[in-house]
Amino acid sequence: MNVRTIFGAVLILVGLFVFTNRGASFEVGDIFAIFWPSIFILPISLFFHWLYFREPNPKMAGVLVPGGLLLTVGTVCQISMLYDNWDIMWPGFILAPAVGLFELYWFGGREKGLLIPITILSAISVIFFGAFTLGSVFSFLSDRPILVIGLIAIGAFLLIGKKKQA
Repeated sequence: MNVRTIFGAVLILVGLFVFTNRGASFEVGDIFAIFWPSIFILPISLFFHWLYFREPNPKMAGVLVPGGLLLTVGTVCQISMLYDNWDIMWPGFILAPAVGLFELYWFGGREKGLLIPITILSAISVIFFGAFTLGSVFSFLSDRPILVIGLIAIGAFLLIGKKKQA
């Protein structure tokens, strides 16, 4: 990795931080407080991926399990830190081992037995993501009666409006 790549990534992170905290003053410690996943967790996950992809070998695919797990956890933590939405993003921690195991399946020997925990963990994660995201949408709508009236009007129009003949 060259200096230009590192400097570019740092500028992107600082830009995201300033964009999400417009009008607020911040110090260097605030950058570490917000971007700790990108500083500490994501580089370790990239290291595990680099170990495998520098010389791809199905026997070395085991390093992709912690790599995929840390990549998912780092991404979930970074999004949660930027947008303060831990209440919605926590199912990503259930998805993390599924991502690591899927990478092992995909780049390893394609053992069909790995698909069982991958599917179960992914399904549980998607169900919780959906439930908590819908809860957030409903709470957003409950504070905005005009949007709710609009939804009711659109639904009524769809039910009673003229139907096209096919």
